[in-house]
Amino acid sequence: MNASSESGAPAVAASALTRRFGTLTAVDRVDLAVRHGEIFGLLGANGAGKSTMMKMLTTLLPPTSGSARVGGFDITREPADVRRRIGYVPQLLSADGALTGQENLRLSAKLYGLPRAERSARIADALGFMGLAEAAHKLVRTYSGGMVRRLELAQAMLHRPAILFLDEPTIGLDPMARHSVWDRLSDLRRDYGMTVLITTHDMEEAEALCDRIAILHAGRIAVVGKPAELRTALGPEATLDDVFAHYAGGGMTEGGDFAATARTRRTARRLG
Repeated sequence: MNASSESGAPAVAASALTRRFGTLTAVDRVDLAVRHGEIFGLLGANGAGKSTMMKMLTTLLPPTSGSARVGGFDITREPADVRRRIGYVPQLLSADGALTGQENLRLSAKLYGLPRAERSARIADALGFMGLAEAAHKLVRTYSGGMVRRLELAQAMLHRPAILFLDEPTIGLDPMARHSVWDRLSDLRRDYGMTVLITTHDMEEAEALCDRIAILHAGRIAVVGKPAELRTALGPEATLDDVFAHYAGGGMTEGGDFAATARTRRTARRLG
């Protein structure tokens, strides 16, 4: 059990969290609290500040001002403690297409510092959990987009993190692959009690996965709540698309295989 769950504090808590790039304020005094064991979605149009928030919370980018605690530890003063308690899957392709799935996981196990005696069992468990056991010895460049994403989830969960951060978890995937990833994420929460924080601008994904969502607009949180409650508040026939358009506006994405996934994520990264 981590420090924040022992104290009753949120799994992720931000207070007036701000990040500026020169004259641009990407994240503007954001207050946020993510509960233990929930799947929480950060929604917003491209450029709303979702990825910048994610980078700060995972210690990849220092805040300009404000503070945040992840797993009970301060992201600025205790970054190493934060990193030991989280898993992170970025938008950019993180799996190596020139290696097999098992080789990718073995490399991740070494990077996470898992004891040598535990690596094989952890890797086998992760491959099985993600439905990749039969593809373990195939080169990742031959994987479908959904298989690549599931492999990246397997990499991120090898060290059994308390909190999993996913930046656009299904970007570039076809509907079947997206649903497969959603199922695995729900399983992670159910079987491991894992807290999951995702960024997305896919309303179907937010509706299917998230216990609560926050909609970001121009670096600020416009609204926070359960998807069903936000829909009801807007009107009896309102959809989550309507809620999103009301608070932020924006669009959605879909797509295919390893190469297409890499291209789509590179484009998404450039656009914010």
